[in-house]
Amino acid sequence: MDDNNLRLVHLLRAVTVEFGLRQAEFAARNGMHATDVRALICLLDAARADEPATAGLLGARLGLNSAGTTAVIDRLERLGHVARVRDEHDRRRILLRVEPAAIRLGREFFGPLIDGVLQVLDGFDPAERDAVRRFLTATHAVFAGADAAAFISPPPGTS
Repeated sequence: MDDNNLRLVHLLRAVTVEFGLRQAEFAARNGMHATDVRALICLLDAARADEPATAGLLGARLGLNSAGTTAVIDRLERLGHVARVRDEHDRRRILLRVEPAAIRLGREFFGPLIDGVLQVLDGFDPAERDAVRRFLTATHAVFAGADAAAFISPPPGTS
């Protein structure tokens, strides 16, 4: 096993631990459970991907059963962070929407951290950013149980 590669794995673990600590701090400051923060992240990710954010999607992404998913949604709704809205295309379906106040709350807390990461990335050239993107995408695939091989080969025209 290459020690340099193992150091990268340990560094990635350290980043994830720090991120988890910041999430826990955000949750504690705002009267939430850590799962509530993960739920908000899942819902925001779904919105960015233009995916319908349903209770089923949220439960699957968080690994929760129906009762656990409902409890999370109820807590977030009580806190004013999430709203249940009828799907415009299928009035029988209920979608979950993160409320603007929750987005502002998240930006106030996580914005400086995100800005710091963006500043770090500004110091990388496009090829380096692409390598970081491929590494993180493939690593995410490993943790999600997918085949990472599709993500590790260099993009066409760069080999």
